[in-house]
Amino acid sequence: MNVKRALISVYNKEGIVEFARKLSGWGVEIISTGNTAKLLEENGIPVNRVSEVTGFPEILGGRVKTLHPKIFGGILAKFGDSKHMKDLSDNNIKPIDMVVVNLYPFELVAKETRNEEKLIENIDIGGVALLRAAAKNYRDVIVISDPEDYDKVLKSLEECGDVILHQRRILALKAFYRTMKYDAEIHSVLSELFASNNFEE
Repeated sequence: MNVKRALISVYNKEGIVEFARKLSGWGVEIISTGNTAKLLEENGIPVNRVSEVTGFPEILGGRVKTLHPKIFGGILAKFGDSKHMKDLSDNNIKPIDMVVVNLYPFELVAKETRNEEKLIENIDIGGVALLRAAAKNYRDVIVISDPEDYDKVLKSLEECGDVILHQRRILALKAFYRTMKYDAEIHSVLSELFASNNFEE
């Protein structure tokens, strides 16, 4: 099994317990935060909370959870680069080779309200950053942004202990597409709310 550590932080929790249980059964260390960690723990799945990994608590009412070098360094390091691996070792950072994230439902909230405060609080920051970081480093990190991909990834891991490069690329493309659509929706809604130019060229 080439996956050793998986970071899981999802808003849509459909299928995540079964997915995480399978990973844990294969000896994969699960890192999680907030309600995702709570759900996994309640279902008997061992979890290392992000705050335990970073040594830093969640702050600002949960606005800052995963934005820390011990998380992003672990995701962005190229495993075949000796300098990167030395940086990790020197700073007591362990690699993270799977990231499972889906985002706060800004689009759904926007359909229900134009309350500025509610909209702003449903703009996901850490989740988008995690997806982009993992997708950038797709050769070393499997990024899953859609619950529909859980079974495909598990099947691949069960068959060969890894996810082949072509599938990693497709998963990375999906993550970039989802973050692009997410930001476009935020821009569209806030442009309407603020009665401002939309900056399209």
